[in-house]
Amino acid sequence: MSFPEVILDLIFPPKCPFCGVLLEKGELLCLECQKALPWLSGTAEETQVELTAGCISLLRYEGKVREAVHRYKFGGESALSRSLGGLMAQRMKEKGVVVDLISWPSVSKRRHRERGYDQAELLACEMGKVLGLPVLRTVDKAHRPAQSGIEDKDERKANLLGAYTAVEPESFRGKVVLLVDDVVTTGATLSECAKTLRLAGAEAVSCIALARAGHK
Repeated sequence: MSFPEVILDLIFPPKCPFCGVLLEKGELLCLECQKALPWLSGTAEETQVELTAGCISLLRYEGKVREAVHRYKFGGESALSRSLGGLMAQRMKEKGVVVDLISWPSVSKRRHRERGYDQAELLACEMGKVLGLPVLRTVDKAHRPAQSGIEDKDERKANLLGAYTAVEPESFRGKVVLLVDDVVTTGATLSECAKTLRLAGAEAVSCIALARAGHK
């Protein structure tokens, strides 16, 4: 842990991202949430995403998980990325997924200005620190209506057509890229991003999301 992180822990003691209980040093969530959260495993944790090796999700997007994501994504609680990204890095280690670098499906510049940060980028950076992997911005995104407001799968896919452009493709050409996102629903965002990366020369794309929506 870096010196700034030590100071931050003293000023703002780490809390469970799902219930707010104070945590012991090194803990990412409390024991109660470890037991009670809607964890996914086996085939339930896997979402088929076109042009990728698939997407691993840790949790169902419901209850305390949905509340935590909303606070993180829309409530300005960007510090939750430390615990949430740490949990995602743990799952990567457990699954033994091998990649060359970590990236994320960037939000548009307009969305970044409105929110003040890119929630997927913060998760990717935290995973990079834990896993010791480089984290690179590989795509830019044009502004489009939010995917969360579109329910139909085909409409979600159409909304993203041509939305992404590759950034410095020489940095990921011939490499396996891990795309990190907070929530996966149909996989349209990850698929469109993966298409951009593959066309620009990425060897393969794997994906991981904190939570999976729209499935039981």
